[in-house]
Order: sequence, then structure tokens, then C-alpha cells
Amino acid sequence: MKTSLSWLREYVELPADLTAERLDLALTNLGMEVESIVDQAATIKGDLVVGRVLTIEELTGFKKPIRFCTVDVGRAVPQEIVCGARNFAEGDLVVVILPGGELPGGFTIGARKTYGRNSHGMICSARELGVSDEHEGIIVLPADAAAPGVDARPVVGLDDVLVEVEITPDRGYEMSVRGIARELATHFGVAFTDPAAIEAAGRTADVPWPLTVEDTVGCDRFSARVVRGIDPAAKSPEWMQRRLIASGIRAISLPVDITNYLMLEFGQPMHVFDLQRLRGGLTVRRARPGEKLTTLDGVARVLDAEDMVICDETGPISLAAVMGGETSEWQQGTVDVLLEAAHWDPVMVGRTARRHKLFSEAAKRWERGVDPQLTLAALERAVAILVEHAGGTVDERVLDIDHVAPRTAITLPADLPSRIIGLPYSADRIAELLTAVGCTVSGSDVVPPSWRPDLVAPIDLVEEVARLGGYNDIPSVLPPAGASKGLTPAQRRLRSVGRALAENGYVEVLSYPFVAPGAADQLGLPADDPRRSAVRLTNPLSEEEPLLRTNLLGPLLGTLKRNLGRGHRDVALFETGAVFLPHLTATAPPVLGVDRRPTAEEWTQANAIVPEQPWHLAAVLTGDVSPAGWWGPGQAASWADAIEAARIALSAAGVPASRVSVRAAEQAPWHPGRCAAILVGDDVVGYAGELHPAVVAALELPKRTSAMEIDLDALPDAPVVDAPKISTFPPALIDVALVLDRTVPAGEVQATLAEGAGQLLESVALFDVYESEQLGEGKRSLAYKLTFRAPDRTLTSEETIAARDAAVALTASCFGATLRGA
Repeated sequence: MKTSLSWLREYVELPADLTAERLDLALTNLGMEVESIVDQAATIKGDLVVGRVLTIEELTGFKKPIRFCTVDVGRAVPQEIVCGARNFAEGDLVVVILPGGELPGGFTIGARKTYGRNSHGMICSARELGVSDEHEGIIVLPADAAAPGVDARPVVGLDDVLVEVEITPDRGYEMSVRGIARELATHFGVAFTDPAAIEAAGRTADVPWPLTVEDTVGCDRFSARVVRGIDPAAKSPEWMQRRLIASGIRAISLPVDITNYLMLEFGQPMHVFDLQRLRGGLTVRRARPGEKLTTLDGVARVLDAEDMVICDETGPISLAAVMGGETSEWQQGTVDVLLEAAHWDPVMVGRTARRHKLFSEAAKRWERGVDPQLTLAALERAVAILVEHAGGTVDERVLDIDHVAPRTAITLPADLPSRIIGLPYSADRIAELLTAVGCTVSGSDVVPPSWRPDLVAPIDLVEEVARLGGYNDIPSVLPPAGASKGLTPAQRRLRSVGRALAENGYVEVLSYPFVAPGAADQLGLPADDPRRSAVRLTNPLSEEEPLLRTNLLGPLLGTLKRNLGRGHRDVALFETGAVFLPHLTATAPPVLGVDRRPTAEEWTQANAIVPEQPWHLAAVLTGDVSPAGWWGPGQAASWADAIEAARIALSAAGVPASRVSVRAAEQAPWHPGRCAAILVGDDVVGYAGELHPAVVAALELPKRTSAMEIDLDALPDAPVVDAPKISTFPPALIDVALVLDRTVPAGEVQATLAEGAGQLLESVALFDVYESEQLGEGKRSLAYKLTFRAPDRTLTSEETIAARDAAVALTASCFGATLRGA
């Protein structure tokens, strides 16, 4: 919200010596975030003076008309200035910036030779000074504006202070001069004049234009006035244009500028229709699915059933509370207008604005809450300004359809503010503070004012007491630190897993948990896959992604694609986060209030539809896992690296390697021939491997992109691990190469070797896989490195060979393995 200090002073008696620092502190203490406080006079440096044009010489021979002028700027010698504007004559008063000055944007003015003449300064336009968008000519001041040489800043309105604040979403009333002035009056304890406290014409039995409201929830109040015969060429007054531009709104036309001006002053968004372009009576209703409307920005929009629209006999003519339509708007030549001021449902407006990506100034105010009692006052003020500057005849009939529910009392226990805030507040002090914000206090019953829709519960009133009583007076007391057992096992597991993957070259990312309805198709999930059933958010941040993820891979692959698009080629990412697996139930949850704890039955019913939210870990990688260089070629990432990432994570989570196994599997979105199920004991906890080519193509990822995803909540708690006994005796190393069927998993062979070798075996690791026609059809050779060591002695060769033979014998009996070369 941007406004000027002079505008605020019209409605609040601020101290005359108010400094920018004091104003900043006051606004901050009131809960507003101050973006900037700018003294307009300081935006133009150097001498900006009033000048009187003495002579004008027309220069010829150039592509555009050029004038050489002499201007009296209050000095002994007139100033020579070259100017291209033609909207002034000899004797006119103009605004001149002299050499050495600087205009907004860092444009420095100097003395220079141009068009064959010396020019000492510049005659300024309104846009160059930043006071309006007018740039068709320079500013010509009234004949009695000021004497030549006088500072021109006050003359053109550059003597004000501009204030810009960021308003929190719950305080929509502060998005107006009325709201900010009221807050400042409360802070400084000075008088406040409500600009909306004017005598306004009330509803009449007859209406100026027929209108029906079909949905009184989406629109609980609709008011309108009609003015006929206005001057279509009438311009907005200078003071209004200055204030609009200072607030960041472009001046358009008098009727439109009036609605924007009152939106800033009152906080009441309004709309103006061209009566001659309306066809029949108006209807306010929800849009019908498939209806279309071309809004003022020229975009043809397909409407949603939740959108509110204003219609005439031709159909929708305005997207209510967000943006008007092309077919009914004010245009050049309009002489009869209908001014509308209504009150719309904030939730509806917020969803409509996000759905259509139309975040207009009006929509920003509606979704934060607007005073429903402003409509008639805003219309009265709008009609008065319009008639004053454009003439016309006011239709005395007033349309006002009012379904606004009265505010109900909130019961505030007398001791609640003191208990929550930690300071003693008497009942009289509480009543004084709440009355200052417009509440009606009667004992423990408090009725909030119409402009405070955020005050709905006792705790909201406590917040107001704390805010107006002074945040700085609240003592800074740390809460007592209770006994703690430290991190939970799940927290320790997350930290260990993340640290282990980071140490192995993976980069942690954080993705939004929202996905589009087509995400399951991109991952190639089968029609009967339970991961297709996703929770749909009632109020999503984006209508394009209204679902909660059922796996981590979808959003994570999107992050991978974004990094690849930014030039990265070797990427390894991981993410830990919750997935949301819905309970498929048709029972609606009970409505839970805040006045009491839910009963056990209500709690059970509410949780029946809360989705399961297990914590998953996913990793994706593409490119080279080890880079190429002078030492040789790099190593490309493969499905084996994805499986290894799962093993690293399980090891960091405290799962013993002896309990982890890997077997071939088929699971979307992985390649059916390069997918492995990750098991802990007999339970599948995840999958890893190379992504399916169709998925890679759909997401435009490099070939051979690999990934893994495991359910961390499915892992057993890490056992207590005894410190290993380290033997000081030398190891005995033996390699064995076994010939087996290609279908036998290497992991099962390794486990069998470990079982057969007995207690002397320290480790076993696969180091080579060989396939050849010489081995036989469907055969392959698996080579393992066996390390034997005894804790109390040096092993003899006979003991080592016996242990190896036992391991090979068990493998032969289980899988029909034979020693290669035997």
C-alpha cells in the first residue's frame, strides 16, 4: 500500500514535527512492514524553479520542431534553453531545472550545445518530474502560480512524503488511507476523521437499474448508482492524478480514476459500467462450467463454477471482484454510467484470482477483507466527485441489496490478555484499547467493528491488546527449558542418511509436495497403481498442481530437469520428505470447532480421512559419477549406482548389511529389466534402477537416468551395535570365480558364500562379472574376493582353503555353481 503523508494528514491530526524516523517506528509498532518513506522533494536534486518564457525562436532544418527560448528564472540574466515541446507560448510560467540538477532516475542536467545553440537547463514535463504520466508537452503553470525563481517543488506537488507499507494478509482494512489513518490516530492518541462517515443516500424502493443476486454467499451486498449525461472528455483533477500516480496507479479517465481513488481512500473497490452497452437487467451469480469471458486485458477466459460473475442478457460481462469484461466497460464517449460497489466473499475472490492469475489491486483487498458497510458511502462520494468535474444528472434512486450478517459478540475472559501476554491489564485498560480499534465493549462481550473481519475469537482480541498496548513493553522472557532426551530415533536416522548421501556426492534438494493431475501419467504408473490416488487440496497454491505427491520421484525428477536445463550435466540429487497416501473413504469429516477439545469419536472420524504420511528418501542421478580428466575417461552413472545409493542409505540408517538384499523386480517408473527391489529381511522397502525409456522421454531427461526411492518409516530401528574386535593378525586373501546360471542373483550367491565360509570369513565382495559363449548358454561367471582372518592366530593355508571349499560347496549345492577353470 502506497500513499502520501499529506493525504493521511487530512484524516488524522499527526504531529506537525513528525519525522520519517518516528513515522517508521509508529507503523512498525502497529504491525506494518515499512518498505520505504520517501521525501519527494529529495528525488530531484539541485535547483528546480519557476520560470517565465520571455522569447521563443523557432529553429528550422531539423527532423522535428525545435524552439530556442529565453526564460526568466529569477536571475540577473535570462536562461537560454532549447526545448522540443510546443504547448507553451511567450509569457507562460514553466518549470525549469538548472544545470547541476538531477531528475528522478539519475538524469543529470548540464549546460551543453545542441541544435546549434547553447542550452542551460531544461523545461520539464510532468513525467520527467515523476508527478504524472503526462508527456505530451511540458508543464504550463497558472499565471498566478508563483514568481520566477521560486522553488517549483511545492507548486507541482513535490513537497510531499510518500509512504509504502506491506500489509499482512489478515489486515485488509490497512490497505486504504482510511485504515492507516485510523491506526496512526490510535498510536499517537490524536483525533481521527473517518472519510466514510458521510451522509449517504439510502436504498430506495425503486431501483436505477434492475439487478438480481442469485448467490448471497458469494455476494452478500450489492449497491449501485446511475449518473447520466456526463462530459466524456472531462479529465481527472490534478490533485487526484497526483495521488493516484504517487500510489502506483495510472490515471486513465475520470470515472475509472474515481473508482481507483476511492479504493485507495476508503478501501472499497468499485466498478463503472457503460449503461449504453448493457443489455437488459443484471444478474450476479456463479459462473456455469464452460462459460467464457474476455476480460479487460484482452484474454478470453474459461470460467470455473466457483467464479462469481455479473451478467446481462448476453451472458457474463464482468469477472466479479477481479476484473471487468471488454463488452461493458467505460470507453471514450461514454455519457451514462452505472457505478457499482459490492461486498464479495474473500475466499471466492482469492481462489478466482489465483485460478486466472489476475492479482488486481481490487482482488488483493477483497481476499484480505473489506468493510461491508462502505458501499453506500463510497457511491455517494463517487457520484459527488463525478458530477463536480464531469457534470451530468444523478439518478436519485439507489440500489442496495443487503444480506450482510451482523457481527456477533466475542466473549473475552477478563484475565485472558494478562495470562497470554504476561503483563497486568485491568478491565478498563482492555476496554480502552479495544474501543480504540472500533470494538463495542460491554463487560466481557466484545463486538468487533465491520471493518475488522479478522477478529473472530478471543485470542484475536488478545493480539489487539498486545499490539496497541505496545509490543516493546512485553518482557523478553525465555520459556523454561524442560528435560529432553535429545533427538528421536527417526530424527537421528534422517540426519545420518542425509549426511551419508552428501558425503557420497549427492546434493540435497527440497521440492514442493504439490503435483499436477498428469504427473502419474508422466511416471507411467499403471491404472491400478495405488499411487494414482492422490489427495486434492481444497485451496491449492496453484490450480495447475492441486494434488499432494504420493511419491518423491515426480517432483525430484522435475528438479533434475530444471538443473539440466541450466547447463548442469553430471547431477546427483536426493530428497527426504513426506508422501501422502489417502484413505479412500466417502465419509465427510466432522466440523471441529475451537471452543472445546474434540471428543474421542470426533477425533477418530477426523483422522479417518487424514492420509498416511510416511517419510521417504529418493535419489536421482545422471551423467558421470566420476569425472573424466587427464587420468582417463569418466564413469557414467548406471542402475548399479542407484542401488548403491539405497545401500548407503540403509547402512547409515543402522540396518545391518546382512539383512539387506536386492532382487530383480518390475515397478513403475523403472525399466522392467533394470529394476531392483530393496529388501530388509523379507520386506520390500523400496526400488532402485534405471528409469523406463518412456518416462525418460516424457520428462526429456538423458538416457540411462537412474533413481531410487525407499520408505524410511518401513525400516526397523537401528540395533545397538557392539564395538567390533579388531584382530591384529594378518588376513588371508582368496578369490573365487563361480560359473552359474545368469538368472541367479549375485547378492544371494554372496550371502551363501558368507554362510558356508563360517566364522573365519571377515568380508566377501563381488569384483567381476564375466559372460562368454565359452561358459555355456545362459551362464555367467561371478568373481568374489574372500577375506579370512582369525582373532587369535595367524591362519594356516589349510584352514583358509578348507573355509573356501566349504563356501564353494554350499554355493554348488544351492545354485549348481562350479569353480571356473576347475
